[in-house]
Formats: sequence, structure tokens, C-alpha cells
Amino acid sequence: MADLKEFAEQLVNLTVKEVNELAEILKEEYGIEPAAAAVAVAGGAAAGGEEVEEQTEFDVILNAPGGSKLAVVKLVKELTGLGLKDAKALVDGAPAPVKEGVAKDEAEALKAQLEEAGAEVELK
Repeated sequence: MADLKEFAEQLVNLTVKEVNELAEILKEEYGIEPAAAAVAVAGGAAAGGEEVEEQTEFDVILNAPGGSKLAVVKLVKELTGLGLKDAKALVDGAPAPVKEGVAKDEAEALKAQLEEAGAEVELK
């Protein structure tokens, strides 16, 4: 019983890299596909401060329109497909999401365009 407790303690304290190596050994040498166990242990390791997955979807948040509000309203209208009134309301309501759940590349491109127009933007 004490040996199992020690073993469990070792498993809980594995790093993400070690969990991945263990999963690979189990798969290659023993034919065991430990997907659920690896996720559970990796989740425990993540609580220790390590990141498990890279974020794939981002929200583009307009924090402030900056000095060139009209240019930002026009750009928001163009980027979102909103009407002029709705785009102005979005800009006036900052901080507000311009687009949600977009890919990293698209989010960074939107952020760059909005910042070029003078807006303060962040990705979440």
C-alpha cells in the first residue's frame, strides 16, 4: 500500500514534459493509449504553474478609440460589417469586443490595423 501511495505521489508531481514522455513510453512499449490519464495528470501539473495548451482563439477588445475616433469608427465598420451607427456605438462603448473567438493571426492583424488607426487594443 505504501508503494502505491509513493507511486501516486510521483505521478502527481510529474511535469508536463515528463507526462508526455511517460505517455510515449506506454504507447510504444506496451501498446497503451493513456490519453485520459495524461490529460488528468497534465491538468494537475498545470495547476503547479505550467501551461498545458496554447490559446487558439482570441477576443479583440477595443479599450479606447484614441485621438482619431472617426478613423477607428470607419475601420471597425469595415472590419466587422456593422452599420455606421452600430460601429459608432461599439467605439463609444469602449472597452468593448470588436471580434470574438478569432484565430491568433487574424486577431493580431485586427489589432495592428486598429492600433494604426490610433485605437488602444488588447487581445484576450
